[in-house]
Amino acid sequence: MGTLWQGGTIYTMQQEHHTVEAVYTEEGKIMDIGDAAILARTYEEQITEIHDLAGGVMFPGWVDSHMHLIGHGETFLKLQLGSCSSVEEVLEAVQIQSELLPDGMWIIGEGWNENDWAERVIPQRSLLDLAAPRHPVVLRRVCRHVLAANSAALKAAGIDEHSHAPEGGVLERDPSGRLNGIIKEQAQERMLSAVPGVTEEYLEAALTAAIEDCWSKGLTGCHTEDLSYYGGCVRTIRAFHKVIHDRNKAFKAHLLVHHLALDEWLEAGRGAEFASELIEFGAMKLFADGALGGRTALLGRPYADDPSTSGVAVHSDEALEELVIRARELGMAVASHAIGDGAAEKVLHYFEKHPCPEGRRDRLIHGQILRPELVEQMKKLPVITDIQPSFVISDFPWVLDRVGEAEGLLIYAWKTLLEQGIPCAGGSDAPIEKVSPLEGIHAAVTRTKPHQATVYGEQERLSLFEAISLYTRGSAYAIHHEHDRGIIEKGYAADFTVLKEDPFHQGPEVLLQDIIQMSVVNGNIVFGEK
Repeated sequence: MGTLWQGGTIYTMQQEHHTVEAVYTEEGKIMDIGDAAILARTYEEQITEIHDLAGGVMFPGWVDSHMHLIGHGETFLKLQLGSCSSVEEVLEAVQIQSELLPDGMWIIGEGWNENDWAERVIPQRSLLDLAAPRHPVVLRRVCRHVLAANSAALKAAGIDEHSHAPEGGVLERDPSGRLNGIIKEQAQERMLSAVPGVTEEYLEAALTAAIEDCWSKGLTGCHTEDLSYYGGCVRTIRAFHKVIHDRNKAFKAHLLVHHLALDEWLEAGRGAEFASELIEFGAMKLFADGALGGRTALLGRPYADDPSTSGVAVHSDEALEELVIRARELGMAVASHAIGDGAAEKVLHYFEKHPCPEGRRDRLIHGQILRPELVEQMKKLPVITDIQPSFVISDFPWVLDRVGEAEGLLIYAWKTLLEQGIPCAGGSDAPIEKVSPLEGIHAAVTRTKPHQATVYGEQERLSLFEAISLYTRGSAYAIHHEHDRGIIEKGYAADFTVLKEDPFHQGPEVLLQDIIQMSVVNGNIVFGEK
């Protein structure tokens, strides 16, 4: 009937360094915690299994508070360019793929990042035409706010020299005025809609790969935004249900509802048919700006390395307000992507003007560039900040060139947010970044790139307890599960992440090793030795 977990170090995360000897679970719930001998004696008749942690280190199950689960799964199915160190390597990968695929078949790739290259030459249309003259090519930048397309792809999308970018989008041109194949923000939709649609089998394969990989990284759940990208909200939800329930890939998926998927979701009864303990629906998702890499994050002043722009507002002020109002009319919180301080200012203004429904919490996703007055405003609102510690690894030092003089700005200021009482949750933004919470925790604690000494913003380093809390208590609080998830305590979910080593004793560098021993969802071991 029940399982006794013992034989290791068990951090409850109720308080820093608080541990217990054992945990007793039944039917997916924690029934009791405490002294191993006492629990064994108390529940002697109910215990059907004693699981020896073999010296492992148990935590409440780690949950990624912001990712795109299907997108992460697609990284196992598409051309991956994240390891490319130059545009030449990108082009070589495209050429190799073109030789493998029949003429006319689309080449889809993602993950290129020119900021990591010695020469920041991006894969423009003319270069891609040479690499793959007989295939439409679409390569999404690591941030997913920019894509590169060749001539065949532009033609398939009906984009030509007379085309105009929609509001909140950019169709870049070369100095002669010709389209160069670089497409940003809202203008991407036209191109992406031309890409052949995915099948339900593809969605299920991507989800299966994603969940299995998440388990191996110590994750027992995630908050994800996938419902507007794969040919229909309901078919996407159905894929989640089939994989998580029918295929027994137990994983706690909290699904944000993109505003473009809202109507279909409402027509489907808010997904009630598919809702369960493992699948639930959350806030309405919207984008207020873009990303720093492509200079489309909306800043409150011009970019230091390109004073001609301050970024891109994805919606007009009127449209942004209308979206917030609609969410409120539906009794929903809002989860808004806002990287720049200009975007955060707009979003927080409408959060305050149109208060969040009682008992719900809005979400500022990313919040990478803020100002002190915005933090003061946040303190008055039911809003959490969804942060991605691994951005330290990918964004520094080039992000400092984008922002320039930092006076008056809070740059990736997570310690400041926590000290000011702003609740924070930790995620990866996978597939834009690696899904590993171990690397995220390391980045939050050290503010360094792996195996490098340079510290970026030492005053914003978190303690190890604070960093792990982002993925336990923080992720639970963000979705109103602070009373049944996020700590090890009676009545809480039997979701556990077990490590082979103890970072509290061995220091944060151990987090860069492969130390995931086990992942447990609802009392069942989904990764590691059974």
